[in-house]
Amino acid sequence: MRKVVVTGIGVWSCIGKNTCEASESLRLGRSGIIVDNARLEYGYHSGLTGNVERPQLKGVLDRRTRVGMSEQAEYAYMASREALGMAGIDTDSQEVGIIFGNDTSAMPIIEAHEVMRQYADSELIGAGNIFQAMNSTVSMNLSSIFNLRGVSLTVSAACASGSHAIGLGAMMIRSGQQDVVLCGGAQEVNQYAMSSFDALAVFSRQMDEPHKASRPFDKDRQGLVPSGGAAALVLEDYDHAVARGAEVLAEIAGYGFSCNGEGKLSTPSDEGSLTAMKRALSEAGLTADDIDYVNAHATGTPQGDALEAQALAKLFEGRRAWISSTKSMTGHECWMAGASEAVYSILMMQGGFVAPNINLETPDEYSSRLHIATQTIDTNVDTVLSNSFGFGGTNSALVMRKVKK
Repeated sequence: MRKVVVTGIGVWSCIGKNTCEASESLRLGRSGIIVDNARLEYGYHSGLTGNVERPQLKGVLDRRTRVGMSEQAEYAYMASREALGMAGIDTDSQEVGIIFGNDTSAMPIIEAHEVMRQYADSELIGAGNIFQAMNSTVSMNLSSIFNLRGVSLTVSAACASGSHAIGLGAMMIRSGQQDVVLCGGAQEVNQYAMSSFDALAVFSRQMDEPHKASRPFDKDRQGLVPSGGAAALVLEDYDHAVARGAEVLAEIAGYGFSCNGEGKLSTPSDEGSLTAMKRALSEAGLTADDIDYVNAHATGTPQGDALEAQALAKLFEGRRAWISSTKSMTGHECWMAGASEAVYSILMMQGGFVAPNINLETPDEYSSRLHIATQTIDTNVDTVLSNSFGFGGTNSALVMRKVKK
């Protein structure tokens, strides 16, 4: 089996519009959460959200290209441009595949409905709307922009989408079907995309101090904070990367997955998440004792965090691995979270630190059993386990490690 490595990473998020900014925010424990009054005016009960800036692409991409790009495709373009540039990949001369996680494209659908309702004339919707509205909006736009000629797929797996995209990209390379695959995840941040989540009452309503609202593992957590953006990773066959003199950032050593299968769409499972973690460790040929850091899925919901903490304790209680949820700073980046947290983990590996689980003041009965970093820890991070779980019971876990020269 071929070794799969990461040769480029990129991010566009509420804690940084590139990897340098994101790394600094992670080290400082800096939150990117704000209150969006437009959401409250629209009818949300919680106005909390990640503060993600829309990129200015006029003058960067031509108008014909821009009109077919959804909000999340714009974020993904910025993240992918950084990742491909870092990897030094020439997509015109090298076949590159793409597998991206994305599970909604709400804004163009609602905008099209409003045009039809008001004018009853489909010609007024515009030719670009269809390319924004499809779930494959990210992969199709990036394939066209970057001239990607390998596999082109969109993974729709709720909040595990970005992580599954990386795992599937690694499988493509290990099997010899591709040498290079651009993987990642993207999440729209507009108010239309999140109203149904708000209806479930899963959002924190701690709006007086937004930077303290996302509280993974804390006894007084109220719920998650929605966020988004995009993250991208260039995965590559190790020998291929070495032959062209590329810098290797990390190895994708293991990918584990499972589905809870319990007949409940929104209820997580400790056993399901444990299965995914064990599979990832097994594929990597590692045990819990080998892990330096766990990037937990923990979103700040009462039930979800408790069940993940129970699963983590079965593997890591009494062991040395540091654990934190970067969602305490970013909020829940949903479809991109599995990819962004892989990027955040690699940034920690490069910087020699563990990012803090901010806002953890009083651990609950389950998280108190874990070795959670509540402040930045300066330490070697050679091996990481990153968890991502989603609605419908889909679970994904990735093991990444430094490549020894």
